[in-house]
Amino acid sequence: MSPVVAYAQVNNNNASNNNGGAGTATSPIKVKVPDGAKLVLSSNELVYNKDTQIVTASGAVQINYGGYRMVAQRVEYNQKSGRMTALGNVELITPDGNRMYGDKMDVTDSFSDGFVNALRIEMPDNTRMVAEKGERVGGNQLILTKGVYTACMACSEQGRAPLWQVKAQRVVQNGVTHTIRLEHARFELFGLPIAYIPWVTVPDNTVKRKSGFLFPSVSVSQRLGVGVKVPYYYVISPSMDATVTATGFSNQGLLLEGEFRQRFENGTHTLRVAGISQMNPDAFTAGTTDAENKTRGMINSKADFRINPRWTFGWDVMVQSDNNFSRTYGLDGLTQSTHTNQAYLTGIGKRNFFDMRAFYYNVQDTDNNATAQKQQAYVYPSIDYHYVDPKSVYGGELSATMNFTHLSREKTSALDNVVNLGDANLNDRFLGLSGDYTRLSTEVQWQRTFTTDEGLVLTPLAAARGDVYGLDMNSPNSFGTSFNYPGNYDTSDYATRGMVTAGLEAKYPFLITTSNSTHVFEPIAQIYVRPDEQLAGRLPNEDAQSFVFDATNLFDRDKFSGFDRIEGGTRANVGWRYTASFDSGYKLQHIFGQSYQLAGRNSFATDDLAGVGSDSGLETTRSDYVTMFGLTTPQGISLATSYRFDQKDFAFKRGDTSVGFSNDVFQTSLIYTHIAAQPQYGFTSNQDEIQSRAQIKFKEYWSVFGTVSYDLNSNEITRQGVGLSYEDECTIFTVSFLDKKDSTASSASNWSIGARLTFRTLGDVNLGSVQDATF
Repeated sequence: MSPVVAYAQVNNNNASNNNGGAGTATSPIKVKVPDGAKLVLSSNELVYNKDTQIVTASGAVQINYGGYRMVAQRVEYNQKSGRMTALGNVELITPDGNRMYGDKMDVTDSFSDGFVNALRIEMPDNTRMVAEKGERVGGNQLILTKGVYTACMACSEQGRAPLWQVKAQRVVQNGVTHTIRLEHARFELFGLPIAYIPWVTVPDNTVKRKSGFLFPSVSVSQRLGVGVKVPYYYVISPSMDATVTATGFSNQGLLLEGEFRQRFENGTHTLRVAGISQMNPDAFTAGTTDAENKTRGMINSKADFRINPRWTFGWDVMVQSDNNFSRTYGLDGLTQSTHTNQAYLTGIGKRNFFDMRAFYYNVQDTDNNATAQKQQAYVYPSIDYHYVDPKSVYGGELSATMNFTHLSREKTSALDNVVNLGDANLNDRFLGLSGDYTRLSTEVQWQRTFTTDEGLVLTPLAAARGDVYGLDMNSPNSFGTSFNYPGNYDTSDYATRGMVTAGLEAKYPFLITTSNSTHVFEPIAQIYVRPDEQLAGRLPNEDAQSFVFDATNLFDRDKFSGFDRIEGGTRANVGWRYTASFDSGYKLQHIFGQSYQLAGRNSFATDDLAGVGSDSGLETTRSDYVTMFGLTTPQGISLATSYRFDQKDFAFKRGDTSVGFSNDVFQTSLIYTHIAAQPQYGFTSNQDEIQSRAQIKFKEYWSVFGTVSYDLNSNEITRQGVGLSYEDECTIFTVSFLDKKDSTASSASNWSIGARLTFRTLGDVNLGSVQDATF
């Protein structure tokens, strides 16, 4: 018996949204058996008919040849015609794990022609195809007659159809064009036909990308109406492709989008454009950019490149016709309330770090005057560098930090508290001055850790810092008598300041172990001796405005969030940390402490352009108490709290509590947030909000989920949503409704309906903008 060349047939193809088209792909693979491979045959009986030149193997026939395995009840090989026929429960297993079953397989020894009766194919990813007959013609075409494809598991009930399947009168795979053509295809769901397609062509598994239409999607929203999106994917070259999308909105007309992508050896670049001529701008709130602009558009360029293993650079820049176009029309990846346009260069070494960025914040709101947009700073550039000396210096670690920032602003951002709050005793806040600003900051720090025989851990620290300013910003007192700033702003062109710090941290950790738990209790005391902050409140504050005093920064040497403010005076931080771990799976975390201004001027009680430090809990000699507590349990319950209490009467000033539970059937979380009134920041009353999310699995594959946010002070729901989802091994379906309060109008709301249907290996059908399972 001469060596037999067999062929395996049908691999699955997942035609995703980026590959052009949707559908399954099956692919006959012409088996190339390695040279010198030997055929191993075993059977109960082997007969050779010399007259007919037919070799017959019967009874538990097994053939192993070049990594392929075939089993059958009977195999006949005709040396005259060069045909091999396998009969009776035939199974062919390919090296890649595909399994092909049939009642009869008849092929030529060249495998250019052949057929299989009662064909069934199973792929390693649990996709399946069956057909009455499979025929290979001319060595480059596979024709399946009455084929059925599904990615669902076989149903346990006899005769029951899978959740979904695709039936076609004829399936033709072309090995030259690498395409699969389904003729008279019918998509069935729960055994019922829901869609008919006369013919459709999709790429086979050998094609990673192919031009073609992608799955359309549908959206429904209050102001845009019903939208139907049809994308077309186009392959330009092996390293370039594009997607052109047309979306028709019932209320606003046709939105056109284009996305061009190019891959280089060291990175990628994406260029996006979008535009629309609005059919009905009056559907939006009057006086907003949505209503006042008929023709709207956007251009976005984003790139990421790697120069070498340590250095990268890139950019992300968006230009719009108005300040809310991308957010209004929900352009993927561009719907943030504030989009950061930036260009960057970053280098990361073993013990150093360099980052240079230029950026500009694009505020996406509906203000037709673009006031918030004009108040944003152009930063060009901001440079950060950090270095740690690899050698020990006097037994300790020496490090250096540098920051250079240059920015400019077109319009001053100021809050007139007299006008807004009606209180002449409150200082106005200047979040950003118009003009130009330059600062260079450099700090050197040395620290070393000692551990005594008794277990006391001591860490002395010394630091020196210097700042140089170039100032060309308008004074906060130059905006008329309606604004009030008592901080004696420095109007000179240049300014310098410095700070030296000597510090000591002492920790005495206790380790307590029991038969079923481990506990670590760690008292901590810190003292930092330094002079008063120079020019406090007399300089711009651009990067140190975000400040919340809580347990996470209790033990920080400088609690300000940026370089424009420096914590001055002698301060002590005292508290403890506690962690516990139990064999049963319970874990505890706890921090508690307080900070003390021992000498010098308190930086948090000093006038500041942005009002940083006011009502922070650090503006008094004795700070407020801060604490946090965390608990996780093996039952899926979690608790996390963070609180700040008044240092005099323990009144609740700020904090949040989060409670969660999760198991295979039910997941939920409840978050309560409280912020006491902060008139200096524009909040004249307490802020209290409850947010809740939940998901319940009420059947094997079905879940219902929802979310709600409630403002306790105004007694109103600010966000609510509900949804239903189905998910099994081959199908995901989600439908949701979301209603949220419109930030531009106190009484208005904006609702949307979304749905998503995903068929494994076929692709997604999006019906609106669906949030995640818990919004």
